[in-house]
Amino acid sequence: MHSMNSMGLHHTPNPQLAQFFYQQQQQQGSGMNLGPNPMPSMVSPIHQNLNNMNNMANHISSNDNYSSYNINTSVGSNASNIGSGVPLGMQQQQQQQQQQQQQQRNMNQNNTQYEKIFQNILELLDPATREQALAELNKKKDTYEDLAPILWNSFGVMTILLQEIVSIYPYLLSPNITNQLLNRAGCAINLLQCIASHNDTRGLFLRTHILYFLYPFLKTNNRNRSIEYLRKATLFLISSMVKNDNKDAIEFLISSEIIPLFLRILEVGTEAEKNFAIIIIYKILCCDSGLIYICQSINRFRAVEITLKLVLDSLPATQSLPMAKYVIRCYARLAENPKIREILSKYLQGAFNDLTILHIIKDDNNTKRCLSNLLVSLGQAQ
Repeated sequence: MHSMNSMGLHHTPNPQLAQFFYQQQQQQGSGMNLGPNPMPSMVSPIHQNLNNMNNMANHISSNDNYSSYNINTSVGSNASNIGSGVPLGMQQQQQQQQQQQQQQRNMNQNNTQYEKIFQNILELLDPATREQALAELNKKKDTYEDLAPILWNSFGVMTILLQEIVSIYPYLLSPNITNQLLNRAGCAINLLQCIASHNDTRGLFLRTHILYFLYPFLKTNNRNRSIEYLRKATLFLISSMVKNDNKDAIEFLISSEIIPLFLRILEVGTEAEKNFAIIIIYKILCCDSGLIYICQSINRFRAVEITLKLVLDSLPATQSLPMAKYVIRCYARLAENPKIREILSKYLQGAFNDLTILHIIKDDNNTKRCLSNLLVSLGQAQ
């Protein structure tokens, strides 16, 4: 493994983290060893992670829903003090003191939690405690918004995560991968996903081309359940990276010519893998540069169209609403190109006459409206 500088991974100083590391090193009285990992044993939550990944893929279409915020007013608390004999100014002062005390308690609690994160990072640098540290940081990735910048700017962390991923390569064609190795690599991919989806680190992640280290998990023909877990973790990382139509992320995918891998997954992948892949294809099409890239070459368009048609023809058997929803949206986006619309009007003649497809989307008004508009644009409105 190359050094951090040779890979282009430059870290900005973090005074708070540096001070914490210094204190811990003084207490421990020893330096950090980045030597080979002895791989201590640990119970692997691989099956639980795999089920969670399946559920996430099956319900990914819920991104269209937005949660509401509850606004809590405290008018009654002030009103109840009227006539209590306590001056209004003193009431306000007491409320401010209570708020300050609560803020201080929250700050102390946050400091304690961040100290635990810093301690986990110190343990990550030590091969003897690395496995447990990976698991603990993985648990925190959805709880602490600042975890991604902390990981990115911490010395040695990115190199260690890549070491864990590369260690799996020899097993891509073998069924003998252990749960211990699999769990470590899965945690490493999940932490990279945290970094790739964070607004402050996504651009840095893309510019260093770290994503290329994950492509072997998409290219392998190994259908082993263990490799399937790593493949779905990689697809989830990419889908979370483009979920907000991030132009930089989509243009990176286009430049890396990874689209054929997503099309192959749509043909031979598991249901969860297909759900992730169809969403990524749709997000690429939603970007103007992605639509232009696919439509400017007849061979690229035909590759995408043939795969989408396979998905469409499989819907009566799979009864998959996410697949139906996104394949219709993909066709609708392609039809916005005048030349492609003319071609689709011939290729898709009668393709949506199957009542099974209409039954699948009967409760999804947005998808029904999208299909209706697509048929109108193709001159096939009924």
